[in-house]
Amino acid sequence: MSSAADRPPCDRAELLSLYAMHALDPSDVPPLEAHLATCAICREELDRLRPITDFFGWPADALRPSESLWERLARRVAAESGVEPIVPTARQWSEPEWEEAAPGIACKLLATDTDNDRVSMLVRLAPGAAYPPHRHSGTEELYLLHGELWIDDRKLYPGDYNEAKAGTSDKRVWTETGCTCVLITSPRDVLS
Repeated sequence: MSSAADRPPCDRAELLSLYAMHALDPSDVPPLEAHLATCAICREELDRLRPITDFFGWPADALRPSESLWERLARRVAAESGVEPIVPTARQWSEPEWEEAAPGIACKLLATDTDNDRVSMLVRLAPGAAYPPHRHSGTEELYLLHGELWIDDRKLYPGDYNEAKAGTSDKRVWTETGCTCVLITSPRDVLS
């Protein structure tokens, strides 16, 4: 098996250091996390960066300049170069925090569609964690980004998609390795 060093670099590898330092623009995080689920080169590079960034203990957003600083910089560069400033627009979306839903289960709510009774979220299960048995109130869509996840007798791997129709049930959802997935579902599922 060849290491990432033996393979050509990925075109997204330049974003990994910003991601590891929590300095990547929030709108770029979900696409990069989805890419990480399918790119071994980037995962290996991120694994090499983690000890460095963890050593420094940078808090989220510590290296991202504030919007007012970006605006001042844009105006100064424009004044010195004689072009119109490109002022960043106000952020429309602020990345939500991870919230512990149950022991070993954390969720990051991305969007809520009350008209269609749907929520979109990232869900992270710790190694050995299990989600309680439940019946789906609406269609549930799950895309696995990282790790492995068992849904009853089906084992999912990164990049796998699972759709469960309204009225169906999952008796056992668990992970040995820990996992992260994108979940689009009804907030009205019934726990057994």
